[in-house]
Amino acid sequence: MEFVWTAVKALLVVVGLLTAFAYMTLVERRLLARFQHRLGPNRVGPMGLLQPLADAIKSIFKEDITVREADRLVYLLAPLISITFALVAFGLIPFGPEGAFFGLDPWVLDIDMGILYLFAVSEMAVYGVFLAGWASNSKYSLLGSLRSAAALVSYELGLGISLLAPVILVGSLNLREIVEWQAQNGWLILWQFPAFLVFTIATMAEAARTPFDLPEAEQELVSGYNTEYSSIKWALFQMAEYVHLITASALIPTLFLGGWHAPAFLPDIPFLWLFVKMALFLFLFIWIRATWFRLRYDQLMRFSWGVLLPVALVWFVVTAAWVVFKGGVA
Repeated sequence: MEFVWTAVKALLVVVGLLTAFAYMTLVERRLLARFQHRLGPNRVGPMGLLQPLADAIKSIFKEDITVREADRLVYLLAPLISITFALVAFGLIPFGPEGAFFGLDPWVLDIDMGILYLFAVSEMAVYGVFLAGWASNSKYSLLGSLRSAAALVSYELGLGISLLAPVILVGSLNLREIVEWQAQNGWLILWQFPAFLVFTIATMAEAARTPFDLPEAEQELVSGYNTEYSSIKWALFQMAEYVHLITASALIPTLFLGGWHAPAFLPDIPFLWLFVKMALFLFLFIWIRATWFRLRYDQLMRFSWGVLLPVALVWFVVTAAWVVFKGGVA
């Protein structure tokens, strides 16, 4: 019976993420329009609320073109790999305490090695980008995928090391236990602010968001790794990118902002506060896209190796020294 309920919760997560992706595109377009003193899409349905449905129908019925010289099997598998691992990563996010979802636990998976699982899944999702660039047999797609590979090596080290400090402070890799520790000792952003900054910036790079969207530099690579994709296959890549962004917006408050717990002395309401924090980070990411410029390739490398990694390493050593000499704070 437990397997059945887990499957039901997984199905709800997938449906919720696909719905969130659809309306995230609408919200982003409307906000970007407002930032640029435009109206944005507002013609399809009341206040433009049916625009995602129109976009979905258009993507489905557009001509599906496959490059003649492409490696057909890998070419077709690449978008499926990207979206599958993007969806799987969200299953570890806890939205409330045990039994908060009509007597059920409000998460799909609760494993002791949760953070390691997230790292493994997120790295596997990048293979979809690599394979898409290689299988398309296009120089623009290949260059976009190679940029993704180089960026992955650079920012992933800072991303991983930035999480070592809060992990050794809490003494657990389990996301739910990290949230519960914050309820007792205060949000980790207060204890681990440098780690929070490094993790947030590196997460933006992992989601290929401005200013780290080098694999999709239109002025240089046409569209990047997905240049030769069209119709539903192109939509799957877009879906994977936005699902990564939504997952990042849930993971940051889970790790550093108390998860589902309310700020200050406000009442804890499962689901509500995590959704509020997610919405704030999604708005932040859109705001940065509207106001910031894309970094050059060499600037990204220099920033990742020269700033993110040293800051993460130094803060890890400081936290380790604190835990050794003070016995932690738990």
